Amino acid sequence: MDHYQTLGLNRSANKEEIKEAFRKSALKFHPDKHSHSSDDARNEASLRFKRASEAYQVLIDERKRADYDLRLRSAGFPRWSGKGPQSSSSPPSSSSSSSGYYRPPRAPASEFDPAIVFRWLMRRRTLIELAVAGALLGAYIVMEDSLEKVWKRNNAGKSFEETIESIKKGGKSHKDTSK
Repeated sequence: MDHYQTLGLNRSANKEEIKEAFRKSALKFHPDKHSHSSDDARNEASLRFKRASEAYQVLIDERKRADYDLRLRSAGFPRWSGKGPQSSSSPPSSSSSSSGYYRPPRAPASEFDPAIVFRWLMRRRTLIELAVAGALLGAYIVMEDSLEKVWKRNNAGKSFEETIESIKKGGKSHKDTSK
């Protein structure tokens, strides 16, 4: 079921257009309006009202709409565009698994979708992991710089190789000097 098609909207519809389309659909298909109709007509109106309500709840909430749009794009629906309701193709309403969770098919590896990367980077866990990695890298750089400064202070004017040669020639080890 395509939520945009259910409400008769373009993919680029704003919140006011979504509200107006839902209002019209609700007035047309509300179960109370069809209380005196035949059972088939009442059931059809009730189903269409539920679909319109679901579409409204998804499209009016920015996060839900972004997730829904991402699913539509990744499922390969007739080339994503802002040009009106799509043709007869619509996303599957459920997966074949028994869990009832819809999982759109994966895009081929050759297609790079920056929206997926951005969503992954903006997850709280990813941000915390990046912060910890940054702190560890910063600590490593500070330690390296400090060790280099300590080395230069204790071995002024000598290179590492010269210091090792002087230790070998002098015959004294670090343990002997501490006594």
